[in-house]
Amino acid sequence: MEDLPQQEIVRRLSRRFQVALVLEGLLVGVVAGGVVTLYRLVLSGAERVLRLATGVAAGNPMLMAAWFAVLAVLLACVSALIVWEPATSGSGIPQIDAEVVDRMDAPWRRVIPAKFAEGTMLALAGLSLGREGPSVQLGGMSGKAVSRALRRRRGEERLLVTCGAAAGMSAAFHAPLTGVLFALEEIHKEFTAPLIISVMCSSVASDYLVSQAIGVSPVISLVLGADLPHASYALVVVLGLLAGILGALHNRGMFACQDLFGKVHSRLPLARLAVPFALAGIVAFAWPELLCGGDAIIELLASPQGLGVTAILALLLGKYLFTTVCFGSGAPGGTLLPLVVMGALLGGLFSRAAGALGVPGEYFPNFVALGVAGLFSGVVRAPVTAVVLVFELTGSLDALLSASIVSVVAYVTANLTETESFYEHLLAALLGSSERVSEEGAGTAGGKSLQTILVGAGSRLEGMLVKEVPWPDGMRVVTIERAGGDVVPTGSTRIEALDRLLVIVDSSVTDDAFLKLRLMSSQRVL
Repeated sequence: MEDLPQQEIVRRLSRRFQVALVLEGLLVGVVAGGVVTLYRLVLSGAERVLRLATGVAAGNPMLMAAWFAVLAVLLACVSALIVWEPATSGSGIPQIDAEVVDRMDAPWRRVIPAKFAEGTMLALAGLSLGREGPSVQLGGMSGKAVSRALRRRRGEERLLVTCGAAAGMSAAFHAPLTGVLFALEEIHKEFTAPLIISVMCSSVASDYLVSQAIGVSPVISLVLGADLPHASYALVVVLGLLAGILGALHNRGMFACQDLFGKVHSRLPLARLAVPFALAGIVAFAWPELLCGGDAIIELLASPQGLGVTAILALLLGKYLFTTVCFGSGAPGGTLLPLVVMGALLGGLFSRAAGALGVPGEYFPNFVALGVAGLFSGVVRAPVTAVVLVFELTGSLDALLSASIVSVVAYVTANLTETESFYEHLLAALLGSSERVSEEGAGTAGGKSLQTILVGAGSRLEGMLVKEVPWPDGMRVVTIERAGGDVVPTGSTRIEALDRLLVIVDSSVTDDAFLKLRLMSSQRVL
């Protein structure tokens, strides 16, 4: 088996590599931002056509029947695209997670056009799905396209996929910091200075393109009322507890629905997608506020007339059930925008209940924003991203303390229920149900791979000599970065906390080797 070329190791150790990674991240942001901006524009047009068509057809039996015929055509087209490229099924975020951990190598040339077309048709059909998951996948695949164009190796390619995912999330929510934190906290799960800067460049470049094409307003604008007094923070803790419990129930319901659809023995996705498409046709004429991501619901919450307890509760239950059926079927759409909408409804419902205890109604917008942070944290288990998301949706730091409290409480509460986090469960299901998906001619078997591992404080590796470490088979340490300098290791070199180990490993055993090394290098929690 050939060794990794020496120039590749030298490049990885060079300071110029960090600068190059930043520039490549910027390029990925431009490409991914362009793709996702176009995607958002097309989806907005599709949703306008949906509202117009169903509005005209409402009450006319012939036109309503014609609309169901249109849904049947859309169903057939989406099903055919999923058969053509199975990697587009679902939200797309687990697929990007799998790319980053090198368990999937999807063909970007097929994924991008297929996901783009599927998302457009699902928006036209009115399924209760979000644009964020597909945007993350489109962004990640754009990063992969840039990597292939620059002829980068697999290890660096995964970093550019992370940059693309951040750009996709940034463009989808019009929230660049949320894109950065989501990519690092949820997808890459590693914080290094070069990676953070590269991801930031990608996210900001993407957001700039969206701003130029669509405007500077966020997808959902939440305007806070008066500052929530500290005397009311006991209610914030209660809301966090409720959000954590409901977040766990949200996940369990979604997983159960996926299992239910998984019992449909037909290999054709049409057999599963027929249910949400038919339901979307009924909802379009019976309860149109539930269609698509949920922008209409946010408008109702923000209206001067407001909504009563019964109306909010009905919308929350209806949105959850409709979204669960749509997502559980494997339809190629996300759940983050519906999740944000449900969080807003939860916060609004809690505010109405708190009003009975004497809490003034002027704090209704505050609880709406806190509901978003709490439910997001309880479902996704990314509390930092939840706080930053609320900051970017409100444009104010006034709710920073209360949003932090509700996010942490929801995170802890959801974890205590022993319910898996949403995307970790989806990733495990994806990896457990299929073998590694490889792009034809692009596999890494037969080569070697480079990876950087951070030694956590209190980890098993801390304090060990290099010769004492039970290194996985096929792995060796190339260099150790310590305090800004590089150490060429020998058997007698002692490993210290916060060292960054650049290791080389046979690609045939990459997954198992890096899993063992990460377990040894992870910080211990006492």
